[in-house]
Amino acid sequence: MKTIINTEKAPAPVGPYNQSVRFGDMLFISGQVAIDPATGALPNGLTVEEETEQVMQNLKAILDEAGLSFEDAIKASVFVADMNNYSRINEVYSRYFNEDTAPARELVEVANLPKFVQVEISLIAGFTN
Repeated sequence: MKTIINTEKAPAPVGPYNQSVRFGDMLFISGQVAIDPATGALPNGLTVEEETEQVMQNLKAILDEAGLSFEDAIKASVFVADMNNYSRINEVYSRYFNEDTAPARELVEVANLPKFVQVEISLIAGFTN
């Protein structure tokens, strides 16, 4: 059975999708960008590190709403506008995961991202009970 899980502590969807969908023991979290959930706006002039931090906080809010944590993440998809920012993004991203239990991941450069942000991350997580 499919269950929609949304929270006001993460940005509202800007299209015909939900923040996350639980299907069985899996949670599929839509790609998050650095939109501030309190204002619904993308702050101007953020560094790639600041964007990544906000993205991770948005993901955390959705995981929290589902009763999960980053430890439950199975797969991450990271999309970047500039591969030269790989190490800067990875520095922030890595603070949220235990290296021994970090999820599988790909990080790919794309031509553009929504709202012309520098980074977007989606997650797949699993329920263990």
